[in-house]
Amino acid sequence: MATETVEHAVGACVGPSGSAIGMPQLCADWIPNQIFWLLVTLVVIFFVLSRIALPRIASVLAERSGTITNDIAAAEELKLKAQDAEAAYNQALADARSEAAKIVAEAKAEIQSELDAELAKADTQISAKTAESEAAIAEIRAGAVKSVTAVAKDTAGEIVAALGGKADAKTVTAAVTARMKG
Repeated sequence: MATETVEHAVGACVGPSGSAIGMPQLCADWIPNQIFWLLVTLVVIFFVLSRIALPRIASVLAERSGTITNDIAAAEELKLKAQDAEAAYNQALADARSEAAKIVAEAKAEIQSELDAELAKADTQISAKTAESEAAIAEIRAGAVKSVTAVAKDTAGEIVAALGGKADAKTVTAAVTARMKG
């Protein structure tokens, strides 16, 4: 009877030598026992995950989410500061350009006024030199007219004498004067 109980308990899944026949997982006699241990294992895994692993994962995810949110807020703040800095830079650049244009305009005006003063001074010097030159030319002309008149008188007297006539100084002077006037 004892052998019958062992054979009956072992059933069709275990052979006479004590080794499994076929795949033990598929033995219909052992399926309730496998289901029991499967449920025990799943309950243990559920409690380990819910009490230890999942809270740690949740805290890491919350920490990462907070860090990401803080980093995004810091990036937005830095972006606003960068925009403010850029606006200040552009304003400073515009101010510097307007100041440079103002300085250039002042320098141009100063140079133009100095140039005008020098031109006026040069014009007065040129006018004075021109007046002196005209006076000298008028003097030379007057001297040239006197010289031409004297040469014309002498030449006319010599020509009349060479042609065999006698020229008196009054007649020669009257003839040269009449010819010089046109």
